[in-house]
Amino acid sequence: MTNEALTERAAPPRDAPGRHSSGSEALVRMLQAAGVDTVFGLCGDTSLPFYEALHDLDHGIRHVLTRDERGAAYMADAYARLSGRVGVCEGPSGGGASYILPGVAEANASSVPVIAMTSDIDARHRGKNVLTEFDQAALFAPVTREAFYPTHASMLPGVVRRAFRAVTTGRMGAVHITLPFNVLEGAVETDDLGIDPRYGTYPAHRVGPDPDAIRAAARILGEARRPLIVASAGVQRSGAWDEVTRLAHRLGAPVATSIGGKGSIAETDPYSLGVIGSNGGIAYRHDIVRSADVVVYIGSGTGSVTTLKWTLPQSGEATVIQLDVDPEEIGRNYPVAVGIVADAKFGLAALEAELVHAYGDADLVKVDATEIEQGRTAYMDKVEHLFASDETPIRPERLLREMFRAMPGDSVVLADPGTPCPYFSAYWRIPKAGRWFVSPRAHGALGYALPAVVGAYYAKPDAGRIIGVMGDGSFGISTGDLETIARLNIPVTLVVTNNASYGWIKAGQKSRGGRYYSVDFSRTDNAAVAAAFGLRSHRVDEPAALADALHDALTYPGPVLLDVRTQPLEEAYAPVSKWIA
Repeated sequence: MTNEALTERAAPPRDAPGRHSSGSEALVRMLQAAGVDTVFGLCGDTSLPFYEALHDLDHGIRHVLTRDERGAAYMADAYARLSGRVGVCEGPSGGGASYILPGVAEANASSVPVIAMTSDIDARHRGKNVLTEFDQAALFAPVTREAFYPTHASMLPGVVRRAFRAVTTGRMGAVHITLPFNVLEGAVETDDLGIDPRYGTYPAHRVGPDPDAIRAAARILGEARRPLIVASAGVQRSGAWDEVTRLAHRLGAPVATSIGGKGSIAETDPYSLGVIGSNGGIAYRHDIVRSADVVVYIGSGTGSVTTLKWTLPQSGEATVIQLDVDPEEIGRNYPVAVGIVADAKFGLAALEAELVHAYGDADLVKVDATEIEQGRTAYMDKVEHLFASDETPIRPERLLREMFRAMPGDSVVLADPGTPCPYFSAYWRIPKAGRWFVSPRAHGALGYALPAVVGAYYAKPDAGRIIGVMGDGSFGISTGDLETIARLNIPVTLVVTNNASYGWIKAGQKSRGGRYYSVDFSRTDNAAVAAAFGLRSHRVDEPAALADALHDALTYPGPVLLDVRTQPLEEAYAPVSKWIA
């Protein structure tokens, strides 16, 4: 047996109930041993044994009852992104499994370590038309790293160990475990409940780089005239913020980020360029990217949004170095001069050390950082009138200005992928590197931010404020979890940009000739809706009322919702490349 296997099977819980546990008890004990402190979920008939184990055992795990399985998955996703720990969600069979899937798909595509568990009918009764029966493993296989279907209780400990290992190593992502009723009620040997607690956090194992690749990359960067770094979600998963910052200053290289990489460097740093690409990118930033002769992609899928469909840069315009923990990402969309397969933290540290070895300890300043500030200042001067506007409906930029003035410096922002995403990506300058911003862009599904503030709060309870920003389309999708937020009475702030439409699609229709069709809905009093659920709430119609409303919303010791009547997105100057063009 390997040392790893011995470690994983070590030390079953001392208070294990006898020689055998039920599958449900074994599952709870293994979650406890892995360091899980919060599970988000929703009950159902097939989940009864699991809930009984949660009730009966002394385990210290907080169970957050949600009003929708999709919300549970989004909470687990936000928790994992912001805490550095595995997010865990659960739900029942049938509709519960199908409802939880969107959040699992988003987490997996965004390389977020989430374990989703849904109970199921007795595996021995498959094929007999039992209520809620369908093939859950087949449903989840395309949108997870792995979908597990244990058919006997004795299989469960091995499945749980594999699940935690899968989500916290390599590329990371989500897994799904089907939990048949007979597995939850069956017998498991207590000696088999050991699990390595390292797999409860990520990355559980860091992969070091090939020294030859590091030397080749350092040589290219040492000879570069205008190097540029693109930091993406891999930097956030690795926690490689200090390494990115040190490399940027040693090279004198601007750091651009994807939306998922926002926060990889403090955005007040002189070498921080900001988010680039079609959603939140700004022209002066793109000009600086196009002027680079060497581009270093770190933890990036080089996807269509960040690269403006592979025109930023055009293939062949710059020499490309790519560092990623997943070898399949190397060279996926751009030919690379050097590919480095490594964890971002280890790879960047090795690259900086090699630069010091090859060129001495002095910084190799390639780009004058004042160039970035000059571009930013010129652009902000151009749009300053939008941020100062007293127009009604309220311009999104004016809302942003008042929010930035009122938000504590260590706030966490969860931005839905519609209206809030481009504005916060473009304009919020995160003052400290780290995990402070989440916008789910892998699938762009609406309805994320409202439930996600719950997961964010339990991930970062000491943050200055947890803030969820959403359009009214998103709000309508996830309204039910207002009850969850009110019941928990957690200090979070929800901001709804109320423009009575699916604004992103309407703006897209405008860019294609203005043939508006089936995108407008009635304007709801969202503040009244929130009040009915028990939240403190304010409706804001005038720009002059924003400051006082935001002060209350960001300092009140419980949950608050602001319903802000905003300019329709198709009339706005949103930082979305195709609309501005």
